[in-house]
Amino acid sequence: MFMLKCHELLGFVTPALAQEVIEYAFVSDKPLYRAVLAAVADANRVRPVFLEKKPRTQRHSEMASVLSRPRLEEAAANLLRGWLLKAQTSILIDFLDALGIPHEKGVVEDFPETVDDAKLKNAVDLLLSKYPAEKVIVYLNTVQSTGGVNWENLEQMLQNDPRLQLG
Repeated sequence: MFMLKCHELLGFVTPALAQEVIEYAFVSDKPLYRAVLAAVADANRVRPVFLEKKPRTQRHSEMASVLSRPRLEEAAANLLRGWLLKAQTSILIDFLDALGIPHEKGVVEDFPETVDDAKLKNAVDLLLSKYPAEKVIVYLNTVQSTGGVNWENLEQMLQNDPRLQLG
């Protein structure tokens, strides 16, 4: 099984998207931002205040770089999940509606064990037609690696569909 983990996603996305994700947390989700900043500071063996003194763009660029390390998987996953659930809700809703999966504003209690191949392909096609491919790729990889989903057909799509590759 090959899928990108959250720390790998943050390493492979464009610097602009990494900045957008971190900036979202900075502006709109202070508790999440503080937790991620603390994890990055800890990984660098500095106090968070040291990072906070840096200009925001530089700080966020450094945070993105550090978050791409394997030991920061949990912080990266929390950051991406928070951004997806709050800033990219329409992607989640469109995907789940296309699959016929019940949800509350993109939040799912229990994902089904499997999804129909044709429904999945249509749902992915819909997302790619409406949203930037990079955001769709981040969402699909995040839901597959952290969302309680283990769909073989999604795994195959992420691995083999050239539209779902970063870089």
